[in-house]
Amino acid sequence: MGIMSPPTLHFNWDMPRPEDAGVSPAIALNLANAFQSGEYGGLHALLIVRNGKPAFESYLPGEDENWGLQLASADHSYSLNHDLRSITKSIVSLLYGIALKHNAVPNPATRLADALSDYQHLFAETRKCRMTVDHLLSMRMGLTWNEDFEYSNPLNDERRMERVTDRIGYILGQPMAEQPGKRWVYSGGATTLLGHLMERGTGRPLQDFAQDHLFAPLGIAGAEWSQWPDGGAAASSGLRMTARNLARIGQMVLDKGLWNGSRIVAADWIAASMRPRVQAEVNLQYGYQWWLGRLAANGKRWYAAYGNGGQRLIIIPSLKAVVIIFAGNYNAADQWKMPVNLMSRIVLPAML
Repeated sequence: MGIMSPPTLHFNWDMPRPEDAGVSPAIALNLANAFQSGEYGGLHALLIVRNGKPAFESYLPGEDENWGLQLASADHSYSLNHDLRSITKSIVSLLYGIALKHNAVPNPATRLADALSDYQHLFAETRKCRMTVDHLLSMRMGLTWNEDFEYSNPLNDERRMERVTDRIGYILGQPMAEQPGKRWVYSGGATTLLGHLMERGTGRPLQDFAQDHLFAPLGIAGAEWSQWPDGGAAASSGLRMTARNLARIGQMVLDKGLWNGSRIVAADWIAASMRPRVQAEVNLQYGYQWWLGRLAANGKRWYAAYGNGGQRLIIIPSLKAVVIIFAGNYNAADQWKMPVNLMSRIVLPAML
């Protein structure tokens, strides 16, 4: 018997009933009561898809930004784009897998010194010559890089990268701190290099390649991609889209690269992206630009894309669930707490 394709997904959001998709209807009241009592401050949206069906959708008021610029309206809805911030990195990884199938980009084993020969003068150090595309994808480049400073701090390397004319030269010009592959260091520079490789290989702006090969096939319209001051899509943090559209990407990943029976991303690329490459933080591993963890209740795996401010795309294969969280807690030191508490106290109890 052949492998069955996932069911056709129309994502009809007209009055979704949580119980029809395997989610407790108590989630609505539980969330409303908690939010009104002051919990989950900064939460803008919670959306759940389970068993391929819309299960729950809620939008809450709160001040917001567009890539650092304050927005006049504090209202949120299903039709408004929201900053994804570093969720963009995980989507860039999907795009790299698509470009690889088109033979437009170097494979992960390729040395950067070979892929970026026009920057050969920056590969004089032996350790730097050992950097590969795999090290970019898994953020194990070995370069000196610091994004631990607040994003508004001019010492933050991503912020410094944004301000220079030659971003690729800035990234590759950083001194080596250790051997490539030895340690994970969070780096928007790594994702920026991936975007550069795609634009060189496809001969197209990153946002145009994404529109034709990912967004349009998923039925996603109206996505925005913030650009650097000198033009070009900000690969590390610039995407904006609706929660419903992000859910389409999550469902496609859950279905191992398929959407309505059509192949969007190669299944082997999805598998490679979700394979743990390095221990990133306590209880968190990292794949190809994706965060990886396990449910506390049963140890089953989940995959996630994280973004500054509390943005989350969480995929839980064992529960056949996709969860979207949008929030406005940008640059807050404790921004991670709200999504963690929301998942553990509201979302997961409604599904387990």
